[in-house]
Amino acid sequence: MTWWTKAIRSLISSGGGERLDLFRVFPGIRRFLAARYHYVYLRTGADLIFVLVVISGLFGPQDPKRNVAVFLTWGVLWPSIVLSWFFVGRMWCGICPFPGLGVFLQRRGLSFSGKVPRFLQRYGVYTSVLLLALIIWAEVVADLDRWPAGTSYLVLSIVVGAAVLAVLYSGQAWCRHLCPLGRISGAAATLSITEFRPDHEKCKGCETFACKKGMAGKRGCPVYLGAYNVQHNLHCLVCGHCLPLCHRDSPQLLFRNPYSELIRNKGRYITCAYIVPFLIGSQLARFLRQKTIYHQITAAIGWPDAVVFSLLLVLGFFAVMAIIRLGNQLIGVTEDPILGRLSPMVPIFIPMAFTGELVYRMGYFASGIGDFLPTVGRQVGTGALERIAFAIPDFPVQILSAFFMLNGALAGCYIFWRFCLEDFEGIVKFKNFVAVNLVIAAMLICYLTAIF
Repeated sequence: MTWWTKAIRSLISSGGGERLDLFRVFPGIRRFLAARYHYVYLRTGADLIFVLVVISGLFGPQDPKRNVAVFLTWGVLWPSIVLSWFFVGRMWCGICPFPGLGVFLQRRGLSFSGKVPRFLQRYGVYTSVLLLALIIWAEVVADLDRWPAGTSYLVLSIVVGAAVLAVLYSGQAWCRHLCPLGRISGAAATLSITEFRPDHEKCKGCETFACKKGMAGKRGCPVYLGAYNVQHNLHCLVCGHCLPLCHRDSPQLLFRNPYSELIRNKGRYITCAYIVPFLIGSQLARFLRQKTIYHQITAAIGWPDAVVFSLLLVLGFFAVMAIIRLGNQLIGVTEDPILGRLSPMVPIFIPMAFTGELVYRMGYFASGIGDFLPTVGRQVGTGALERIAFAIPDFPVQILSAFFMLNGALAGCYIFWRFCLEDFEGIVKFKNFVAVNLVIAAMLICYLTAIF
């Protein structure tokens, strides 16, 4: 069987059969990830962009038309991260500059290297979701995407948070338990077309667990996993630390059906159970805020924009939670003797939730990319770049947005269909099957109404 035939079979199969291991077909990928100096180059590049954003935001002009910091952050870096979720999962986290200061302090012995407390392991997910909500709220209400200094304050606050936890605990406790961007990336990575997994047959008999603990001066897994512990895409950073430490050649980078993990877990991940309703609710609120009627209503009632948007954000979250609960009742499965508590509507909505985030970020990118080089020119005093300004029309962006959202809805229908064919066979009544599909269609209409 040729590798591309196996790739197609891996892509269309939702089961746990044989999959294409990209490390075997393209060994250069494994060599690249295993060679730590490659990550040094990548992280150095990310760090340079990070420093540019911070310095430009703090000390440059505060007019967003004369400062590249805001568009680099909200128009280039963030959409690029969102797009990467669908292909390489949390690999961005492997080169993220935010934990850099903390890692620097740890390597110089400036850390207590304590064990991460149980309360942080248990309740970190709630804190990270609240921090994500705060970031999205601040982005909109404080106009961070038009405030260079505010953008710098935000990224510096994340660096400080990561550094404080690095001083207190070993490894990257911030990345594993508290980082709001890592939390949303982990939930989105369940939708990735690739997965990093061990070959458990090769792991049998291992006594060193070097992939987790490290060995001979080489750091082990920064988020306390080790290759042998990776069972899903939520936490693994695909950072490559374990590759040179494993002498059994266990780690694999598998090409897969992007919905296979969602079909298998059936909504048992608590991270997704909170991230998904918040994302959908916040996206609908953000899209609606861009409409004229929103500002007309805000002016008519005389309430500050911050209050109205906050209420809309909370209303959106609880409305989507209610829709998810309704869908779960229609499906009729909320417990599994092995997996425990389930929320099957969550994986059904995951494709729409993260496609919606991509659409929102794509809109910001399309509206600002034409003025990016002129902004660089205005900031550095080169007027010649003004002549290459351009504008992307709204219509093609809206059509592309509608196409993406339709695909997200169809993906949700496909996941539900696989549920009914496999684990939920004979459980979901036909009328309830139709009703759940109508719920998905209704969510799609809500998105399209908000976007257009």
